[in-house]
Amino acid sequence: MHNFNKPFIVNKSFSNITETVKKFNISGDGYFTKKCHTFFKDKYKFANTFLTPSCTSALEMIALLMNIEPGDEIIMPTFTFVSCANAFVLRGARIRFVDSNSKEPNIDVSKINALVNKKTKAILVVHYAGIPCDMDVLVKLIKKHSLILIEDCAHSIDSYYKNKPLGSFGDFSTFSFHDTKNITCGEGGLLVVNNKKYIKRAEIIREKGTNRSSFFRGEVKKYSWIDVGSSYLPSDITAAYLYGQLVNLDIIQSKRIKIFNRYVTNLNKHTRYFKIPNNQPGKKYNGHMFYIILKTKKERSSLIDYLSKNKIQAVSHYVPLHSSKFYEQKHDGRLCTNADLFSSRLLRLPLHPYLKMNDIDYICKNILNFFKI
Repeated sequence: MHNFNKPFIVNKSFSNITETVKKFNISGDGYFTKKCHTFFKDKYKFANTFLTPSCTSALEMIALLMNIEPGDEIIMPTFTFVSCANAFVLRGARIRFVDSNSKEPNIDVSKINALVNKKTKAILVVHYAGIPCDMDVLVKLIKKHSLILIEDCAHSIDSYYKNKPLGSFGDFSTFSFHDTKNITCGEGGLLVVNNKKYIKRAEIIREKGTNRSSFFRGEVKKYSWIDVGSSYLPSDITAAYLYGQLVNLDIIQSKRIKIFNRYVTNLNKHTRYFKIPNNQPGKKYNGHMFYIILKTKKERSSLIDYLSKNKIQAVSHYVPLHSSKFYEQKHDGRLCTNADLFSSRLLRLPLHPYLKMNDIDYICKNILNFFKI
């Protein structure tokens, strides 16, 4: 079976785990946690970073840092994972969902301004499939309305917009290291805090609302409860595994981008049958995902079945959050037709570093055979 995903394993991750266990320091914020933090700050020039148990945890920390209260509003895309909304709904916020644009599932930035009002606290954007959103427009909107910008970069490690890494534009950004992502530790996440006024409090919230980190630095004699918070630290075993992946980032990215480009080479002459991601000027993709857009939902279902019979696992993606069972009665009724289209017609193809070029050729051949090309 040509699996949709297969997490990449590197030997360095296992030797790192052995090392941290031998150090008798396996709880949070240990040796490898600090090495992961340094990696991200050095490579991408983020102001400060905090490893978390998941990208979801990082989003929940942002809601706490923003002091979200009932009645506050957050603007975000509807075509995304539930964690983006849940983190703020947990604190009582109202979500104003925005449709995708017509080119790809990313948020339609032209529809954001009309939703901004005095209750709006932030704009959250998701760089779907590692494809950058239109950050120039978003940065202007943020400045115009004095709002907070949050980048969900769960798909987007090592993607760039005009030579600037994604995750460096927002006041906050989050990354995922789930096993479906380019860099993985099974479950894990990262909170990036680029607005320096939030850094100290982020450290406290992450440590159950205590000044424990200050205690370990020798800044206070005893640590105590001084703010709201929770346990948002992964173990150093998790960090050790992750760091083994990070030092192999260039190798992993090279493999994924070659696969992505092979799909493009094989399929880009047949776009009258389906659409594929378009390379756009100033946007560097990271090979996270390759998808095709079919003409109908029925056609997609038939293609999934056809590929499965030929031992190829291809999968759909999100149900738009505005139409979800939980939120449809809370949504303000605006149509999100592009997001609905992507939900019913988008098909994700296998993409992981263990695939060979002849595997991609085989997958593409079967897609073309389905269409009798």
